[in-house]
Amino acid sequence: MIFHETHLAGCWIIEPKIHVDERGSFHEAFKKNLFEETVGRVDFIQENEASSPYGAIRGMHFQEGEYAQAKLLRVCHGRILDVVIDLRPQSPTYRQKHEVELSDQNKKQLFVPKGFAHGYAVLSETATVVYKIDAPYRPECEKGISPVDPFFAIDWKIEQGKQLINARDSAWPLIQ
Repeated sequence: MIFHETHLAGCWIIEPKIHVDERGSFHEAFKKNLFEETVGRVDFIQENEASSPYGAIRGMHFQEGEYAQAKLLRVCHGRILDVVIDLRPQSPTYRQKHEVELSDQNKKQLFVPKGFAHGYAVLSETATVVYKIDAPYRPECEKGISPVDPFFAIDWKIEQGKQLINARDSAWPLIQ
């Protein structure tokens, strides 16, 4: 595995070493000791899977307080644009974003530390995203930012009329 820290401290892109032969391909998707040596200790407690059609935009979500979540995401089918925003007020990259394309072809993963908003858009016909989290979902701790907030001006790479954003995500506030 090759670890690349983004310009947002603590946020990492992880690229596997893919072994290919006549039988297909193989790669290690997660190796705890290598992850902890590079990124740090994270105790993942749950793994989730989400499937969505083209144009779906999920985000920008985060949890606050003792239930803030770190996430490790990968795409096992399709292609997404993944976006994170640093919401740590003490961080030198506060309110800065990072975008990366994750796909079943490039096999890249994204580690999102606590204190970040996270969201993604499905760029392929369908996509399945698998992600580990280190804290349980607690509705009372959940917060969000509008995925179309002009402050961040995220280009989701999806035409305006084809964006699928649910009512809850559409109702998240704009950054003040």
